Amino acid sequence: MNSDYDNCSLVVGRFQPLHKGHMDVISKCAAESEHITIGIGSAQCSHTAENPFTAGERYMMINKSLREAGIDNYSIVPIEDLNRYPIWVAHVVSLVPPFRRVYSNNPLTRRLFEEAGFDVRASPLYNRDIFSGTEIRKRICNDEEWRSLVPKPVAKVIEDIDGVNRIKQISSGSDGFPLRSRIAPRGPEGQGQDHVRSRIVHRRDDRFDHNRHPWRIGRVHGLGGDLFQRCQGEGPRSFA
Repeated sequence: MNSDYDNCSLVVGRFQPLHKGHMDVISKCAAESEHITIGIGSAQCSHTAENPFTAGERYMMINKSLREAGIDNYSIVPIEDLNRYPIWVAHVVSLVPPFRRVYSNNPLTRRLFEEAGFDVRASPLYNRDIFSGTEIRKRICNDEEWRSLVPKPVAKVIEDIDGVNRIKQISSGSDGFPLRSRIAPRGPEGQGQDHVRSRIVHRRDDRFDHNRHPWRIGRVHGLGGDLFQRCQGEGPRSFA
């Protein structure tokens, strides 16, 4: 791969929703990179207890939060899952701008990218007991304070889309107990019920070969989920 991309990085998470722990990781990785691609993984999953937000909604959360933080050297790419480990990295590479560096603490994710010849580095650590999508969704369901755990633009997006009521409704059955995700288990990242109709990239770097990578800003329909973490079960992932 062209050495021009040695300082271009990839980091991926479910962002269900984006929280301050995510922001700390992205900020530090962006500071170490000339360009960073943020993958919205399992882009076909949404409207489940574990994955309530669509990829389009999470795109807005990430984009608005990074802009507010003054970060501008990034692209945002929703990526749907693939159910075969041997070609999973090639699938990722085919969808995102060129990169040489991957940030991840997941052993399987690290192994797959290392075998493919990428520079794999540990993601910066944060307090996962507090800054957790699971914790935030639980607090929302229980009417507990959650807004302090997410950037202000994220809280605004959730309010604008009536996300609080969505999470409560899809996370509770008639008996009041949380429902598990109804997405069936599958390969490295999963295979959901919805499909990606088009991809979004927030910014284009003129150094990238756009004939080889035909990224475009397009209409999003039925997007949601996480690339490195399946909607349910284990597999390659970055942070949730």
